[in-house]
Amino acid sequence: MAMPQVEDLMIDDVKAGLADGSIVVVDVREAHEFEAGRIPGSLFNPLSCFDPSLLPSDGRRVVLSCRSGKRSLNAADIAHAAGVAVDAHYAGGMLDWVAHGEPVETGPAD
Repeated sequence: MAMPQVEDLMIDDVKAGLADGSIVVVDVREAHEFEAGRIPGSLFNPLSCFDPSLLPSDGRRVVLSCRSGKRSLNAADIAHAAGVAVDAHYAGGMLDWVAHGEPVETGPAD
C-alpha cells in the first residue's frame, strides 16, 4: 500500500503558517541538534523515538522538520503507518532556515 503524499513546504510556506498560527512545526532531529538551534516555537519529537500519538491535534497543520528534509519524511511514514495523518514537511529543514538568516531558538528540549 502506498503511503499518502507528503507536501514539500518551502521556507515562505513555513514562515506564513507560523505567522498566522495555521501550522505547528515538529522537529524530529535528536536532542543535541534541537537544543543547539531550532525554528522558534518548534515542538520536539525525535525520530529515534518518534511517537505519532504525541503530535498536536489542535487544528493546526503539523509540519515535520529536520536538518535537511530526509528524517522528516521518515517520520511522516511512521505517522502514516500508525494511522496519524501528516501531509507536510519542511523540505529544506534547518539548513534552509539558517541559510535564509531566520531566527533560531536554543536551549533544552522540554
